[in-house]
Amino acid sequence: MPPEPLSIALVGAGTMGSLHARVVAQSQVASLAVVVDPDPEQGRRLADRFQASWQPELDDPDSVDAVVVAAPTPTHAAIAHRVIEAGTPLLVEKPITADLAATEAVVEASRRADVPLMCGLLERFNPAVRTAMRIVGDPIHIASVRHSPYAPRITTGVAYDLLIHDVDLVLRLAGAEPSRVDAHFATFDPRSLPGAEDVAEVVLSYRDGAVASLSASRIAQRKVRSLVIGELERVIEIDLVRQDLTVYRHVGDLEPSDDGAGYRQQTIIDIPTIHDAREPLAVQLERFVALARGEIDPEEERSTLLAPHRVVAETVRVAAAGPAGPDR
Repeated sequence: MPPEPLSIALVGAGTMGSLHARVVAQSQVASLAVVVDPDPEQGRRLADRFQASWQPELDDPDSVDAVVVAAPTPTHAAIAHRVIEAGTPLLVEKPITADLAATEAVVEASRRADVPLMCGLLERFNPAVRTAMRIVGDPIHIASVRHSPYAPRITTGVAYDLLIHDVDLVLRLAGAEPSRVDAHFATFDPRSLPGAEDVAEVVLSYRDGAVASLSASRIAQRKVRSLVIGELERVIEIDLVRQDLTVYRHVGDLEPSDDGAGYRQQTIIDIPTIHDAREPLAVQLERFVALARGEIDPEEERSTLLAPHRVVAETVRVAAAGPAGPDR
């Protein structure tokens, strides 16, 4: 017989929390036991929608099998430490915190207590990304664009809200952290809090010559999520919203035609089949359940968490300092 579904407490009944609630409630491997939110109207509404109970605070983290935190970022550290102290497996929405030292403290607490910890870096589970990871060879230039309309509910800047996803993908594609970070931030919207940037333009450089350019913005008029991976012999383009990818390979120029149309170029286009095109949030949940059940080594997951936070912290530091810093 299959194991009993994991009972999960969801902390946060906002936009992201409601998505987690739906996915957990629809899952065969997990069940939504309780929704935790200080707003009784919002919390009860989400809990009632999925036949769960509601609590204003997470009273007993050890009364459930696992905890998912989708509360505002400034609350993550305190909640994470409390859950880890209770010995309960934990999934925290990205970022773990918006402060590198605090994030390191959470990860280290998880390691000392041997409590499974996962971060909601959701693009890892995008089916187009997972398909691309199977075919990418030696990337030399990566370009990402992650633009969105303004969302007043997000209090942090785009570095920790948007950019971190693409930093994580670049690190996974490159297999290492960059040797140099160049970053420029800008704030335009009067609703943005001091220090919360609206635009981030970042270049990550590697000692072998590879380079990645990343653009994040929350003042765009449409949602764009694209990733272009350049190799010497081909380019892989990923639309992260549509969850598809296309591979292009230039094969040569053709002689100009007699009708004066000019030079023509020939490109081979390949559209790989997307395998396992399930919703990324559902795939992420399955991995979290496997992690909580001990089917995945917690250190294997834990070891992937700090690098994207370190690089984003460096973009914040470099952008605040002005001119780009020296090679590390």
